[in-house]
Amino acid sequence: MVRNCNDGTRRPPYLRVDLSMGNVGQLPAFSRGPRGQGLELLETIQAAGYDGVQGADGALARQAGLKATSGARINQVGEAEEIVRKGKDGGFDCITAHVAWGLESDAEVDALVRDILQTCARHDYPIYIETHRATITQDPWRTLQLVKRFPDIRFNGDFSHWYTGCEMVYGDFEAKLETLAPVFERVRFLHGRIGNPGSMQADLGPAPGAAQGKQDYVAHFREMWKRSFTGFLKTAGPGDFICFTPELLPADIYYARLVPDGAGGWHEESDRWEQALVLTHIAR
Repeated sequence: MVRNCNDGTRRPPYLRVDLSMGNVGQLPAFSRGPRGQGLELLETIQAAGYDGVQGADGALARQAGLKATSGARINQVGEAEEIVRKGKDGGFDCITAHVAWGLESDAEVDALVRDILQTCARHDYPIYIETHRATITQDPWRTLQLVKRFPDIRFNGDFSHWYTGCEMVYGDFEAKLETLAPVFERVRFLHGRIGNPGSMQADLGPAPGAAQGKQDYVAHFREMWKRSFTGFLKTAGPGDFICFTPELLPADIYYARLVPDGAGGWHEESDRWEQALVLTHIAR
């Protein structure tokens, strides 16, 4: 079984709030977020109340008083071994992984997942497979079948990819939540991002209230996160934690939306630094 993240203490199971370094990359000029680099930037993140970071140098993060996790892509059988070695050497508590491209046969998918699970067990180190577009988990139904074949699998839930990409509100949303219970029960890491039915990185405004429009997508994400936290708590022991990591990404990779700036140009729709704090409030 892919184990939970654990801090080695007897502390009751808890939520750890980290920040993806992508969240502070290329912040718009109007952002209230930090402008520093290296240690200065990490110290600012720590001062803002985050417990850790994903995507930074592990040693530098610890120097700033932060914990650290990492991410990776796994395309071939055998690649997990080196990824785990680097993760352990770098002092990262876990790795979240995009696995393959989503066009593989079931036999190819099974070989990859089996190798990842065996590598995690051999090294007692967690890799959480991310629910992400253009990977083996891009489709909820196929992911459910994967759980049936590999019940020891554990996930990083990045549910904006499903909520928007698979338009989860088209049909019976509550029924879909119940059907996806085996996935929620196996989530051990969450990428904090809220999408709506048409945009996977929505601006929530200054406070975590109700979303605008016909669908209250904020409430939908609250429910998916709550079910994930509940699944974690059912299996968690002393020292175990689940990471919630806001990951609001810049416009150059088409996550942040660009809107007219009123002067003939364009700027990002929202302040990703401030929006990460809203997401953190919701999760807590």
